Amino acid sequence: MNQTQQKIALLVALAFHISGFIAMGILKSASFVELTPLNFMVCAWLLYWTQHTANKAFFGFCMAAFLIGFFSEVIGVNTGIIFGDYAYGTTLGPKWKGVPYTIGLQWVVVTYCSGISLQMLWQKLLSKGKLPPILQHKAAPFLAVVAGGSLLAVLFDWVLEPMAIGLNYWSWKGGKIPFLNYATWWLISMLILVLFYFLPFKKQNLFAVRLFVIQILFFIAMRMVL
Repeated sequence: MNQTQQKIALLVALAFHISGFIAMGILKSASFVELTPLNFMVCAWLLYWTQHTANKAFFGFCMAAFLIGFFSEVIGVNTGIIFGDYAYGTTLGPKWKGVPYTIGLQWVVVTYCSGISLQMLWQKLLSKGKLPPILQHKAAPFLAVVAGGSLLAVLFDWVLEPMAIGLNYWSWKGGKIPFLNYATWWLISMLILVLFYFLPFKKQNLFAVRLFVIQILFFIAMRMVL
């Protein structure tokens, strides 16, 4: 893996999120909020750029994650039976059936980063011989990546929600986020991460872990100032 690419990607991600926090969180710039779709696209491209081997299986995962996430949102927005009763604002760009296209892209980013983070953590613990006997079962890696990764994805959504509402990414009827939203996020993330686990592409990307941490810290910081 090209270390120069990793460093450049990290610097670009930091620059986007630090400038975003200053502009949106401190200066309250409405015009900078409109650049959110650009941030989503840049982050997705950086993940592709730092992916060790972008083979057919990798692109297959990305396409599946996009379609599953996007059409789940289409059903959710138009029926209220999947996530709860909510609607997207104008911040995230062009929509189809009430859902911004960038949301499909964000499902790819979140599930990919969550899966990579758990995969790399598992491999690190395994290489150091620090796994307890109960985690040495042959099914343990699958459960760690799929169940653990989906919990990380739900954590991501939980941290994001207040900021997203404050910046008009979306809004909930009655102003209350239903538990159904998090339960469904977990189930859909698990479905996508099953594909992540079994599709044969390289699952080592340190930038994906770093981006996940950067975004979580960004959302926490934004929650504190909005």
